[in-house]
Amino acid sequence: MRPAVMLVVAKAPVAGRVKTRLGRDIGMDRAARLAAASLLDTLSVCASAYGAERCHLALHGVLAQSERADELLDATEGWVVHPQRGNDFAARLVNAHHDAAVASAAPVVQVGMDTPHLDSVTLTEAGSRLRHRDDAVLGPAADGGWWLLGVGGPHLVDGLGEVPMSTARTGDLTREALVRAGARVSDVETLRDVDEVEDAESVASTAPHSRFARAFLEVAR
Repeated sequence: MRPAVMLVVAKAPVAGRVKTRLGRDIGMDRAARLAAASLLDTLSVCASAYGAERCHLALHGVLAQSERADELLDATEGWVVHPQRGNDFAARLVNAHHDAAVASAAPVVQVGMDTPHLDSVTLTEAGSRLRHRDDAVLGPAADGGWWLLGVGGPHLVDGLGEVPMSTARTGDLTREALVRAGARVSDVETLRDVDEVEDAESVASTAPHSRFARAFLEVAR
């Protein structure tokens, strides 16, 4: 097996198109600014863990039209960028894994843009566990979903197209789908992802020196 590659599945942080649940409480413009900071933190940690040459971004939207566009374009320099494909998030997720696996011929460790407090040690550990095409790694989220998914081969994610996303059972159902596909699943640490104001407050306090924490202080004024 080749060393794993990193995959970030994300939306360009444009007001009204990202973090809309959060935006209903703090305003869509502020939510987009938080999303941009979160994505920048995520990209930075992924590149630190894997190197830009082993990083892939499955993107919905256009970074040049987003908040902090120049910074995001600089942060993705050297990355392989794939447009997201599919009619819903589950389909886009499956396709993103396949696109990264085909382009790299390597195992894939995937995260989203909602955990700016992730760390490079956990990311590299997840990749090191993918020694066989049937190995899988799952990072549970505190709300019942998951924040990290690593697979030795893209065949393991095909069943995820039938898993309902953003529910309290998404994590359990994802694990079941992986096992049905023949995966040997191990876990990494549980993290809280950012969906509501309370999540943002908690994550900002967990990573006080992050771009996300600085952005949260600004929008909370």
